[in-house]
Amino acid sequence: MISGNLPALQVVLPLFGAILCALARRGWLAWFIALVVSWIVPVIAVGMILQVLDSGPISYAMGGWTPPIGIEYRVDLLNAFVLLLISAVGAVMLPYANLSVQSEIDEDKQAWFYALYLLCLTGMLGIAITGDAFNAFVFLEVSSLSTYAMIALGKDRRALLAAYQYLIMGTIGATFYVIAIGILYSMTGTLNMVDMSNRLGDVATVRPLFAALAFLTVGISLKFALFPLHSWLPNAYAYAPTFATAFLAATATKAAVYLMLRFFFAVYGVAIVFGIHPVSEILIVLSILAMFAASIVAVFQDNIKRMLAYSSVAQIGYITLGFGLANAQGLTGAIVHLANHAVTKGALFLAVGGIVYRMGAARLEDFKGIGRQMPLTMAGFTIAGLSIIGVPGTAGFVSKWYLAIAALEQGWGWLVILLVLSSLISVIYIGRVVEMAYFREPEGKALEARDMPLSMMIPAWVMILGTIYFGVETSWTAGIAAQIANDLLAGVQ
Repeated sequence: MISGNLPALQVVLPLFGAILCALARRGWLAWFIALVVSWIVPVIAVGMILQVLDSGPISYAMGGWTPPIGIEYRVDLLNAFVLLLISAVGAVMLPYANLSVQSEIDEDKQAWFYALYLLCLTGMLGIAITGDAFNAFVFLEVSSLSTYAMIALGKDRRALLAAYQYLIMGTIGATFYVIAIGILYSMTGTLNMVDMSNRLGDVATVRPLFAALAFLTVGISLKFALFPLHSWLPNAYAYAPTFATAFLAATATKAAVYLMLRFFFAVYGVAIVFGIHPVSEILIVLSILAMFAASIVAVFQDNIKRMLAYSSVAQIGYITLGFGLANAQGLTGAIVHLANHAVTKGALFLAVGGIVYRMGAARLEDFKGIGRQMPLTMAGFTIAGLSIIGVPGTAGFVSKWYLAIAALEQGWGWLVILLVLSSLISVIYIGRVVEMAYFREPEGKALEARDMPLSMMIPAWVMILGTIYFGVETSWTAGIAAQIANDLLAGVQ
């Protein structure tokens, strides 16, 4: 009975958990409820990915209405991979939240924070699991609205401005998305993504179809901060509560990227998106600009959270570069980078969060000598930083290796050179922090600092060790990503 309802439980469980957190009204109790829910949802995701690997896609009709008439939750290898990624990150990070949230958010708001966290998790899992295009919009807004509120709970007053800025940009993106869905519905008469894909062949050359594609691309790109539509992201990450920053950096943009991946390759198909219009060229140009422009701006940041935020914009460029290359190796690199960047950037923000917990700030000057005072925390930051750079033996290297192979398959040696050069820029901004931490004398608060508590250290190091593990053992990342890429390019539904 339970195994047959796993798709529904994946979304319903965190939704009801959010309600319980709101009713709890006590921070520690809300945290415990969120912890239990966060540990159950990845178990459900594992159950579904094993079912998919064993017997193919899962189709779950909501309310007894068979698709395409009713809303369908459809789980294939792509969204099973994304569901496991998002839920696993939440499960690993939630123990970290207890002390971090206590130190940054007032007691009377902590229960609401965990309710918002579970609502955000509900929205992202819903985006990944639904097979209905409009239902995806609903979940997109559930996750977005809860994200705006989480960011606004930051202790710095600038968090309110950051949340408002994100609200404006996110609303524009959502409007573009829903306009696109309206056009697609008027052209195909369906909202079910599989059915929509089957019907698009009859209207493949109709101009409104390409208008819908343009609206989709811009709308979703705003949601995952593709350069130059990224202006909301640096402030949002810099001023949100540290746990919110870490969780969102590892998951939120990935859910939006998944949505674009689904529409480009599963709904429209490679032939329509990349064969008729210059989508590939546009994505490659914007990706290269993101890789360089955002990385260069990161070099000049004094706020470490803001520096890592710009780094995220650059890393998104690597993902969309794989889309633009539109071959098996490039798409594999893009999909595997969803997981590798989630683990790596999550590890970096958790390490920085430990320093914020002890020092009360995350400015570069606060890192003077911190490597001696907080050796385990700073060692973790350094290891995760090597993954961002793409050093062999780390998760970040695997992604860039696939992208380089994809570029060489196209005969674009110049693109490989650009990949290397952009990675060298990340050496500079990660190197600035490492130099400050290990080669300067500690001052002020740093003299009394010590490593973060064990309840924060363990989740951080699980993520940090993940950057090494997934750089060596790639069967659950690159192996599955390669299978997903081949299915998408072959048009398998």
